[in-house]
Amino acid sequence: MDELQPLSELPHPLIAKSAQSVGPDATTDNVVGPIAVSTQFPLWEVKTGQWRGGIHLDPQSGVAWLVVAGLAKGDHEDRDDFYQRVQREHATGDPTRWLPTDLDQRLLKRETAARLMTEWELLIQRQLFDALRSVSGGGTTRVEIGHPHSGRGALAVLDITVTPVRDDSYEADEMEVTVMPASAQAGSALVWQLTIRSLITFSPPEQGWDRYRDTYSVIEEPGYFAARAAELAVMVNDHELAVSQPGGHAHFTHRHHLAGKTVHGEAVRALCGVFFVPKRDHEALPTCPRCEQRMDELPT
Repeated sequence: MDELQPLSELPHPLIAKSAQSVGPDATTDNVVGPIAVSTQFPLWEVKTGQWRGGIHLDPQSGVAWLVVAGLAKGDHEDRDDFYQRVQREHATGDPTRWLPTDLDQRLLKRETAARLMTEWELLIQRQLFDALRSVSGGGTTRVEIGHPHSGRGALAVLDITVTPVRDDSYEADEMEVTVMPASAQAGSALVWQLTIRSLITFSPPEQGWDRYRDTYSVIEEPGYFAARAAELAVMVNDHELAVSQPGGHAHFTHRHHLAGKTVHGEAVRALCGVFFVPKRDHEALPTCPRCEQRMDELPT
């Protein structure tokens, strides 16, 4: 099942037309005009093809709500015609039931928060893409990531190093990412979200990174990071977030708070040193050989 998306982005022509017609700047709104048969409160008309809709402008928040929709039928003489229905409701019904409820308002706040966080992560991805392009062949760069709330300054600074190793018996591209939070943000959930977004951007497998304190390292095939930069260029252009890839092994970890970590989507550390979010059926996965080895080394 696909993730839920904001209602304003649902793939319906009337919703798309409404979003295009009413924006944050009222001087650029492009609605048809007021619907005359809406007598109890003003509705602004929007139409596309045979579809007709009524937009309510919330006087307190300024939010535009598409509250009623239908089809234009039979030269507006058909009983199911959009205008006929609006007129009947205003004359003999209760059109206020169309207006947004407290639940609608709460849902809008959640959607707005989710949209702002997605925009923040897209900005992070673009910054990291630019950084990766500059060091994909080797080198070090520093990136300052701002707080998602404007005016609150920097959230953290990332040092990113790519080292190409070309020995006779060993060739690889190694990356280290050090996350240095601003003093006021140390230990915050936002820093962890930034960390996960960074690791997914550079190398998606969740279990592929090693960690020592605030430094994360990964080893890839020669030329991997140049190829990854090319993949990110497409995602950045399409405004799409890189998606994590779950690991392919079941790990041994301490059972303390394991259920809570699973529910809240928090990472735990396995015996092999890998950090991962427990969310898959471990019985369906092969056991991590490093975890198994360390488990066998523990005293009975």
